[in-house]
Amino acid sequence: MFLRRFLSHPKRYLVSLTLLINILTVPIPLFCAVQEEVGLAFVNHKAEGLALRPFEDPRGSVPKLLMELSYDQWRDIRFRPEKALWKEEKLPFSLQFFHLGMFYDRAVQINIVDKGKAVQFPFSTDLFDYGQNQIDLKKLPPNLGFAGFRIHFPINRPGYDDEVAVFLGASYFRAVAKNQQYGLSARGMAIDTASPTGEEFPWFKEFWLVKPTSRSSSLIVYALLDSPSCTGAYKFTITPGEETQMDVTCNIFKRKDMNKIGIAPFTSMFFYGETENGRPGDFRPEVHDSDGLLMETNGGKWIWRPLANPSRLLISRYKDVDVKGFGLMQRDLNFDHYLDLEARYEKRPSLWITPQNDWGEGHVELVEIPSDSEINDNIVAYWVPEPNGKLSFAYSMKWLTPHMDKDKPARAAHTRLVTEKEEGVYRFIIDFEGKELNAIPAETGLASDITVEGDAFLIERQLLKNPATTGWRLSFKIAVPVEKLKSIVPDRKPIVKLTAFLKKGENIPEPLTEIWTYDFRP
Repeated sequence: MFLRRFLSHPKRYLVSLTLLINILTVPIPLFCAVQEEVGLAFVNHKAEGLALRPFEDPRGSVPKLLMELSYDQWRDIRFRPEKALWKEEKLPFSLQFFHLGMFYDRAVQINIVDKGKAVQFPFSTDLFDYGQNQIDLKKLPPNLGFAGFRIHFPINRPGYDDEVAVFLGASYFRAVAKNQQYGLSARGMAIDTASPTGEEFPWFKEFWLVKPTSRSSSLIVYALLDSPSCTGAYKFTITPGEETQMDVTCNIFKRKDMNKIGIAPFTSMFFYGETENGRPGDFRPEVHDSDGLLMETNGGKWIWRPLANPSRLLISRYKDVDVKGFGLMQRDLNFDHYLDLEARYEKRPSLWITPQNDWGEGHVELVEIPSDSEINDNIVAYWVPEPNGKLSFAYSMKWLTPHMDKDKPARAAHTRLVTEKEEGVYRFIIDFEGKELNAIPAETGLASDITVEGDAFLIERQLLKNPATTGWRLSFKIAVPVEKLKSIVPDRKPIVKLTAFLKKGENIPEPLTEIWTYDFRP
């Protein structure tokens, strides 16, 4: 019957048959063209799939003419502000993008998410002003990509879009709060930092920027991290303001075993500070983006570790279970302590990390690298989970200006070090300050607790009320045996670990103040 009908109306049946064949041969993904909604589950899926494939190093794909640019030449390539993403729509957030070149040698793909659906944001030379550079723009591929992006939002005054955060280079990003200038940077992840095998630097290869509404006070950014050893899926909820907060969720997928990973890592600069009492040839009393590492333990104790620029690499570890919080602080906010009209170190942000889920066992690790210049970031801190531990973390990051808080213990506000004339003798002066501590009168019997571990011993201590600050000053001396000093190879000096805090009486073990700690090489 079909053959008789086909022979009677061949054209009609040929069209129907052709249509049926075309429908049946359409690939299923296109036939069911429903795009998965972009969210953390979407990025998790991409990261997990990427981890099953060998790592592909993208370096070498950026044209040579861009890689040969000097720093000043690259800086001369500027994004045109009038072309900022969402600017014409007058949304609370607007974004600008960075051009590839110089040492930014890995292209980043940018996607814009609107109502759950993602569209790639295309590169165009029309987005940039190339300044004095003589670049043949026709030699740049049309799908070049970007080096990173920066986020603008009015935090200092209405109507002006301040730059509040930047994602640029490897997995680095940084932010500021109200009335601050950029200082320390954060990273998505650290791998084998300060390890003999050398450090591995993961990179954010793709971002999804969720379009805000006209009333949004937060911007959501998803990121895909890639590295020879692992991949990662990240969600950032960025809320600028008096304190700029980033709520972060990350899931790590291994390609291979790693010796050490650092979660919530940040990088800063410490050239010299108050412990050095200035530096010959420099009029500035102090030069640093951060002055100490602050930690709150699971037991509710607060630990303060002043930073140092050591003579050789120094790694300090602080073990705890489910650490409550940690961060690199810039607590000295006095301009007269820096006197730098350009750098304005007193305006640099502090960064505080608060875990939002169970991090399990691990430790906070501080790495201090010798540096002969303030242009080098030589301080790194992060959380190291136990080997084979969990690889999913949630935490908040607060970029802030630290102030004394009445629900926290008195702080170790200043640390100074004196090398005495007597060989092998060193004196430490610590000023403790806090509202409740300052109110304690001089005749009250406060006591100090000092611990010295290593090739040194305590020889003197003194605790006095400081009438200038109304706080309390602890001064103590340690001695290293002279014969021990003479036998030490200069680049193999042992570390003397020091801790000190104030308490209400000799027989009371609980600290009244932060626990000051310091790793000292005589």
